[in-house]
Amino acid sequence: METADVITPLVDDPYTFGRIAAANAVSDIYAMGARPVTAMNLVFFPACQLPGDVLREILAGGQSILQEAGVCLVGGHTVEDDELKYGLSLTGLIDPDRIIRNSTARPGDRLILTKPLGTGIISTAIKGEMATADVIAEAVRWMTTLNRSAAELMVACHASAATDVTGFGLIGHSSEMARGAGVTIRLNIRDIPLMRGVTELAADGLLPAGCYRNRDHYLPLISGDCRDTDALLPLFDPQTSGGMLIALPPQEAAHFQALAEEQGLFAREIGVVKESRGGLIEVD
Repeated sequence: METADVITPLVDDPYTFGRIAAANAVSDIYAMGARPVTAMNLVFFPACQLPGDVLREILAGGQSILQEAGVCLVGGHTVEDDELKYGLSLTGLIDPDRIIRNSTARPGDRLILTKPLGTGIISTAIKGEMATADVIAEAVRWMTTLNRSAAELMVACHASAATDVTGFGLIGHSSEMARGAGVTIRLNIRDIPLMRGVTELAADGLLPAGCYRNRDHYLPLISGDCRDTDALLPLFDPQTSGGMLIALPPQEAAHFQALAEEQGLFAREIGVVKESRGGLIEVD
């Protein structure tokens, strides 16, 4: 399988940006239960505005993540552009009969989220110089954490379906899962984990434009007791290098969480898959 992803900088440090972009790009392979094997750099660089040292640091950051993932960098392409962007194209391997898709969740499945939400909101706060050092450090740690171990665990636990949570936010990617499988996904807002500082930053209005676009598009799909749009905003937040949303049968979900705890992996049950009730998403 082949995939590609490119992002603009979320942090000032070029090496860290490279690590975030690489972890974000490789996530698409992990979300299908595959093993990434090769990668090619994709760089859009304003050479008239930035020194070459910046590019070298970005590529070094990306390479550090590829080494961690066991991926071989085989080449790439650089284009001079007005805006800095970096990402990768990746090749992954998997038996076609074992691909974990985002459209095969089954009623009764439990939903596990493998990273807390909030990278879009925190990135907006970073740009506005409103994020504290501890909030930034936590967000960077999550964005540079590979989904590799969680993906291996979901394969071992026979996941019914999975997706990585990225630009469409938790609600957007949940609705894709629900629509594809012809089911209703019920989310418990009290169980959905957020990164440190996200609630306060959202209350201060530090929200990316993508969060508003996601809200306007996906809010009509939501039913349930929770209609407080302010409380729902983090669920619309576009994520960079977000966690995976995994649907597992109840017994396997319990097994997944037990193994995740043993391995020190983050895993939270945040909802359940229901027979279709006419709507795609319920939030309670």
